[in-house]
Amino acid sequence: MSLQSVFNIIVVVFTVANLAAMGLELNLREALKTLRNAHAIALILVWGWVVGPALAWLIIKLIPLMEAHAAGLLLISLAPTAPFFPQMVRKARGDMHFAGAFMLLTILGTVLFLPLLAPLLIKGLTVDAWSLAKPLLFMVLLPLLIGGAIREGTPNAAEKIFPVVKKIGGIFLVLTLVLTLVLYGRDMLGAVGSFAPGALVLFLLAITTMSYKIGFGLKQQQRSSMALGMCTRNIAAVFAAYFGITNPPQGLFVMIILVVPLAAIVAMVAARRFARQVPTN
Repeated sequence: MSLQSVFNIIVVVFTVANLAAMGLELNLREALKTLRNAHAIALILVWGWVVGPALAWLIIKLIPLMEAHAAGLLLISLAPTAPFFPQMVRKARGDMHFAGAFMLLTILGTVLFLPLLAPLLIKGLTVDAWSLAKPLLFMVLLPLLIGGAIREGTPNAAEKIFPVVKKIGGIFLVLTLVLTLVLYGRDMLGAVGSFAPGALVLFLLAITTMSYKIGFGLKQQQRSSMALGMCTRNIAAVFAAYFGITNPPQGLFVMIILVVPLAAIVAMVAARRFARQVPTN
């Protein structure tokens, strides 16, 4: 078995474990209650799949990115909410019920909209919607729903399983990063000298600031949850979509992997700032 094949298997395990952990942490009942708010649903959909992709497109027009890096930014813009999103919301003292609803809706939205929008937005992407949707359904949505069903049906079992599944996800994230350095290290060093990191940081800062400042009536703790969800990116879903692309352009994967540390840094800084702005009464 080649090192590339081992890497592919590790990425699949990382993806499934992290989405299952998100499901085990998700309170489906409370999330569904929050999702009865049409105003909140509309805001999440607009920020996630209208403003986000439009912002990425604008950055691509302003910054001279390589074609593969531009494709990576567009793909990333279609997948909000990282597996570590709940931890960031806690750090920001945000609304956890809103965060649960946000997490559920954004994952459903990613599974639906990423396969539909990616071929339209990314020039030269030769893949049909089902080829992108299939790995998202089986590697993203199914583990999340199974985790959520376990939490809803047997919460005690979910509490026992969650630390194990989360640890597996963390271990395989480290393995993914290590093998990424081995297989793509030279390309990543090349990307550092390009506009790719700057474009990613600009996208993350802009979508975080805009979704927090323009709250359209949301309370501060809901706005912070929204902003952190938009700042963090569902790298597991992007990985799943990447493996559904036939002959992806060289450099696309490097752009995807760069978002992991950059989004984590921006989210941690933002969470601390948001926590200081929580109303005292």
